[in-house]
Amino acid sequence: MTKIFILAGEASGDLLGARTMAALKRLRPDIEFLGIGGEQMAREGIISLFPMHDLALLGLAEILPNIPNLRRRLRQTLATIHAESPDILLTIDIPGFALRVLRALGPGKTKRVHYVAPQVWAWRESRVKKYPGLWEELLCLLPFEPDFFAPHGLHPVFTGHPVLESGADQGDEARFRATHNLPANAVPVIFMLGSRRGEISRLAPVFRDTLSLLKPQIPNLVPVLPVAQGVDDTVRAATQDWPVRPLLVHGAGARYDAFAAAHAALTKSGTSTLELAMAGVPMALTYRVNPLSAWLFRRMAKVKYVGIVNILAGRALVPELLQQDCTPPKLAATLLTLLGNDSTRAAQRQGYREVLASLRAPEGTPSEAAAKAILALLAPPERRAPSRQLHNSQ
Repeated sequence: MTKIFILAGEASGDLLGARTMAALKRLRPDIEFLGIGGEQMAREGIISLFPMHDLALLGLAEILPNIPNLRRRLRQTLATIHAESPDILLTIDIPGFALRVLRALGPGKTKRVHYVAPQVWAWRESRVKKYPGLWEELLCLLPFEPDFFAPHGLHPVFTGHPVLESGADQGDEARFRATHNLPANAVPVIFMLGSRRGEISRLAPVFRDTLSLLKPQIPNLVPVLPVAQGVDDTVRAATQDWPVRPLLVHGAGARYDAFAAAHAALTKSGTSTLELAMAGVPMALTYRVNPLSAWLFRRMAKVKYVGIVNILAGRALVPELLQQDCTPPKLAATLLTLLGNDSTRAAQRQGYREVLASLRAPEGTPSEAAAKAILALLAPPERRAPSRQLHNSQ
């Protein structure tokens, strides 16, 4: 029996892991899974070693006080891998933790695959020199990443972006309005706070004050907050003092129904921007981090934009209001433009189509491409060489 250990540390990785597990099972029904994940991976059969959210930390301010627990989780993870001796170790994103696991494990019987390439092409480019030898294969979501990583001997494979399998464009507006008893003249607007407690606490007060400025000008505005798993209590507490009680939606289906009904969105950076693009929702992107983290990023950034939609488009398709620009007056003014300017909305949607076309897998779905690349590592080297060349040439 083939045994695969999967390590995910946040909601997006949990979903990516679950889809990959499903694709792997279709190809090899005899696979046994173990590892660390959330609810999505649990539905596919994993019993998590410990709560996934123990690893979902952002920035120095959150990581430093949790170092003792992270070290304990690292030891626990490695001990289990050594005891179980899986055929494949698949680490998904969370480079701060995953790369420590990969480095400590080293080469051996267990083939190592890292899924979601570290975004060192965006900043800290020098870190790429530390990666050779950490894995046998690097699965890349973005079409330009293989050209960046291949010269460093990092065995990149472009598998396409999993957002294309999300169903974000299949939401039902009528169902959303009926579920929440919204009148015909209601104007739903998405507010994406994120999945980490730190970013929720930073953005919620800014979004509250933005809503206070918008409400007098759009009396029928209905704020809608998609809530990531594990942070429901945090979101409820953070929005208790909002001037309009927001609709909290849970789960992918309800989120995509909300997207179908939304007139616009204000979102933090991340995969949510690609989901909103799939749904055709006009959006503005905002973010605020610890000032030290922001200063470091500005000094080391190699890209002009923060949002992946803009990076792929090569232009400011979506407004980015970051750090000092993450203020209620600026956010409110930007949302008013998105809500009232038809040409701006149309231009964004046309740009979305171009961006999403660039994310298609070389063949099949992204999860199928990833599963095939993972299982190819179990074949003798002489049999998998053509597969590596085929994928890397895309």
